[in-house]
Amino acid sequence: MRRLSLFVCGIALLSAAPLSAQEILPNQFASWQSGSHPPIIMWPRNSEQARIDNNPEYTKLLVESGVARVEEHYYAKDGNELTVRLFKLRDPSSAFEVYTSRLKSGMVPTNVGQLAAFNKDVVLILEGALVLEATANVSREDLTALIKRIEAASEKGPLPPVPSYLPKVGRVLGTERYALGPDAMRAALAEVGQTNVEALVGVSGVSHDNEVMLARYSLPGKGSGVLLLIAYPTPQLAEQHIHHLEEVIPEAAIQAGTAIERKGSLLKLVLSPSSAEYAQNLRDAVGYETQVTWNEASQVATDPPITSIMVKIFIGTGVFMVAALVLGIAFGGVRVVTKRFFPGKVFDRPNQMEVLQLGLSGKRIDPSDFY
Repeated sequence: MRRLSLFVCGIALLSAAPLSAQEILPNQFASWQSGSHPPIIMWPRNSEQARIDNNPEYTKLLVESGVARVEEHYYAKDGNELTVRLFKLRDPSSAFEVYTSRLKSGMVPTNVGQLAAFNKDVVLILEGALVLEATANVSREDLTALIKRIEAASEKGPLPPVPSYLPKVGRVLGTERYALGPDAMRAALAEVGQTNVEALVGVSGVSHDNEVMLARYSLPGKGSGVLLLIAYPTPQLAEQHIHHLEEVIPEAAIQAGTAIERKGSLLKLVLSPSSAEYAQNLRDAVGYETQVTWNEASQVATDPPITSIMVKIFIGTGVFMVAALVLGIAFGGVRVVTKRFFPGKVFDRPNQMEVLQLGLSGKRIDPSDFY
């Protein structure tokens, strides 16, 4: 009983361990050391009341995306200070959703981590299920060293394919938004200036079964608009949601060029287009192609030459003939040799041989007369 009590107390102490023991961000990396401010565990910290950047709406987006942890760590080096914030999500797709939600218009992509972008104020990095946000006074080499320190918790995985469907020409960098739920879709539309589309969010059926991707486009002399892509699991679901979406699009928007097109399981529409022609060109530029694949591997069936077939037939027949000859000689030869050297001892012994007789004559047949 005493051992059981000690075991229970040990479990209780472990469960009551401070959150700092579970920190993902290291105390130092490269030549950066922990600063004078202690790290902050922003999540979980009474998650019902936690507020990221004092923004309740953004906190709802994080809850919807499945945020597991948010840390903020402060570093110092040669009189310079660095602030790093880390978001840990449940999977890479949710991390990509949070990553795009932190993008700012004009941020330029860079080759740090799995995906990254920066401006003069901040560097944003996606690495598996982690999102890092750091102040811009840090080198690429130092950020790479930081990523190596935390890669054990990154849970790497492939990024969603739907961002690759967005056209590149005319896209305003930093306006890309990815959503897996209604709160994220609502926030994404608000970021690109589409605030009167609450009904669109409600009937789109956005959930973890489908994906939403959007970006703002502007091409001087040609037009502007917001391209919205909604990817469904099947073409049937996409076709079903077209009718619901068409019912909530205002008539003025339809006249301006907002139309819904379906290609496979993807819906394409342009919000607030400058012209119907530009909206059509933007929808046509979406890089999505349907593909049909067979479960069975394909192969080319060809008949061998007739000469090859005849050669194989003759070879096979010859093998069987030789085998029959060898077996026949072996069987008959053994019997003849045995009868010659051991007559009546092994084969055809008189006391074991009988002949069926009809009894038509009185003379009995002697079986040995036949041998």
